[in-house]
Amino acid sequence: MLNSQGVFANLTAIIVDDELHGRENLKVIIEKYCPEIEVLGCADSVLKANELVTTFNPEVVFLDINMPVLDGFDFLDGYVDRNFMVVFVSAHEEFGIRAVKAGAADYLLKPINIKELKHTINKLLSIKNKYLKVEGIHETDKIILPATHGFDLLSIDELIRLEADGCYTKVVIKGGKNKMVSRTLKDFEDTLPKDFFFRTHKSHLINLKHIKEYSNLSGNIVIMTDGSKVEISRRKVPEFILKIKSRLNAI
Repeated sequence: MLNSQGVFANLTAIIVDDELHGRENLKVIIEKYCPEIEVLGCADSVLKANELVTTFNPEVVFLDINMPVLDGFDFLDGYVDRNFMVVFVSAHEEFGIRAVKAGAADYLLKPINIKELKHTINKLLSIKNKYLKVEGIHETDKIILPATHGFDLLSIDELIRLEADGCYTKVVIKGGKNKMVSRTLKDFEDTLPKDFFFRTHKSHLINLKHIKEYSNLSGNIVIMTDGSKVEISRRKVPEFILKIKSRLNAI
């Protein structure tokens, strides 16, 4: 799903806090420093939080504890089998043990420390990835890319090439449905099977199955099945040639 900066986010969330400053401060910090999270809405009470959960089905709830009438623990008591992760956000340390017993993924103290928030986001992403693996989604033959409706589960054969764009990666997909994803190219390189994907250049990772042509007439260039031309750095050429020969011998 797209976040406020127009970037595909990896997790969706809502913020629940009875104090306006608390809600707005956390939302601003997330939008500025954590593009992996898309904040779908904010609630100032348990009642409104329940409405947001029903409407948006978020993956994460950032939950204040001390709230009038019904508090954060009362909110959780209403979900016997909840399908979202919980991060308690509180100015008080004494609820830590109770938060653990309530199954919280993490506990953030106010005022929010950006470094700690980023650590929490990484923990949430790790939990989500482990869940997907348990559900039978294997990175060796499938890859998950965020989408406006949630995420797309693609076969790695559909990926033609990936191109670095700062902290983001442009994913070129068979059929022209390209995506900009908030993951680094290095992250993709570590995830995708090395038998099929090759880092030709600091900015490019290609699917060897989608190579159409290689030429060294004016530099070292591969032409992919979508017609795009990708440079191979000179120091990478010997490794590339060996990789191609190895694949041909394996066929």
